[in-house]
Amino acid sequence: MDAQKEALRRIISTLASKNEELQNFLEAVDHTLTGLQEESCKVMSDLEAELEKLNSALEEKGAELRYIIKEEKQRKEVELQVETLFFNELFLSGTLYFLNYYLVLVLHIYLLIVFKVIFSTLVTMAPAFRLTTRPAASDNMSQFTVDFSTERAGLQRLHFLPVPRAPQIDASSCVVRDNAITVTWRPPGEADSGGDSSSRPIERYDLEYRKMDRDSTLRVAGEACWEKVCDIIEPQVTISGLKFDSRFIAIRVRARNKAAAGEFSEPIAIETTAYNFSFDASTAHAELKVQGDTVTWEPQGVKGHDPRLRGKENKSSSRSATPSPNKTAASRGGRDRFAGESYTVLGDEEMTNGCHYWELRPLADWKSFSVGVAYRGSLGRFDQLGKGTGSWCLHASQWLQSSLAAKHNNRAKTLDWPLPHRIGIYCDYENGDLLFIDVDRLRLVHAFKTKFSQPLVPAFTVWCGGITIATGLQVPSFMGNFLTTNRSLSSLSP
Repeated sequence: MDAQKEALRRIISTLASKNEELQNFLEAVDHTLTGLQEESCKVMSDLEAELEKLNSALEEKGAELRYIIKEEKQRKEVELQVETLFFNELFLSGTLYFLNYYLVLVLHIYLLIVFKVIFSTLVTMAPAFRLTTRPAASDNMSQFTVDFSTERAGLQRLHFLPVPRAPQIDASSCVVRDNAITVTWRPPGEADSGGDSSSRPIERYDLEYRKMDRDSTLRVAGEACWEKVCDIIEPQVTISGLKFDSRFIAIRVRARNKAAAGEFSEPIAIETTAYNFSFDASTAHAELKVQGDTVTWEPQGVKGHDPRLRGKENKSSSRSATPSPNKTAASRGGRDRFAGESYTVLGDEEMTNGCHYWELRPLADWKSFSVGVAYRGSLGRFDQLGKGTGSWCLHASQWLQSSLAAKHNNRAKTLDWPLPHRIGIYCDYENGDLLFIDVDRLRLVHAFKTKFSQPLVPAFTVWCGGITIATGLQVPSFMGNFLTTNRSLSSLSP
């Protein structure tokens, strides 16, 4: 009977998984149809815009040629009109008047003498008469004849641009390191790029990536949008500054020639596991404000900034007060908020194996903070970090004077090191290593060596000021140098 129940559970589980995959596939098809409509509208709009540009260019060229012909026509007309007016005036006002004058003399004076004068005058004016036999401008306009046969043939050959085919991502050459991903791909060869794309070589690549919750391109974390990296010249790019808050990152790439982009490659999923946690606000001291990755100390109506006075008042009031049924309880451990002098808040993700890394930055107005790890069940409401056997921390203070110390089991070791502005915390659960790194100087501040026996959580204490944390970080490559020397360092562990 139990075997049949187990078989039935497996069948149900398989059906549920297949149903989910089918649902995701249908959503992907619907998304593709929507994208197809949007893309077709875009390319149609681009086509209309290009045709409009072509028509505009033809109109501009036609107007330019018409203007040239019109200008030449007007120039020749002006020259011919000026020549006509000049010689008409010359003829009418000069020659006719001259002949008329001497013909009158013929009638009144001596005929022989007059004809001799007329003959001499006509011989003198002969060059002027010869000028009128040839116009200054011709009626020939054949130099403005155009032949658009080549252009018409070019227009008839117009077609969509050849686009390169999708590159192929080389998954074996992709590298994940220090919250950066180096992606390498093989460009499409000339035989794969189609048409005469050899005349339009690949000029750029576009890469897109998005976070995923499973090793499937159909399962996208929170329906995340594709992030873009454009105008890549080489067939390789490094995406840096990533927060690995999902298990996988899907990556795809496409090639682009001078004017068109090809299809995206088949997406590949790259694993990006890292330690992610948030502040467990239900454990936070009442005077700590948790907001995202930041915790700030906000006193509630008590004058003065001395935490010892505030702790005594809070402790006495908490001992005498009757617990309210509506009081918020902490998660997982069923414990109340930290109180008294313990301005503490815990992380919400346990560490039971493996290596983990996160970072802390104090805000500009900070006075005192502690950062470390603790057994969740070992801290009482009024316990401070480093005071018992179940917590390890680095304590920094610039209240009255600057100090830096490592604390565990109510013992403190003063550290001769400047107050860091960025602290990296590394925890190797199996090997019992807890390291604090000055990230800006890349120096090891302190290392604990112990044997963890219970689930650990990140732990923080903030008084006067605030801190912010960075999670979703891989163990940095520089940690290897510190781990090799860790065994030679002193430890406060019992």
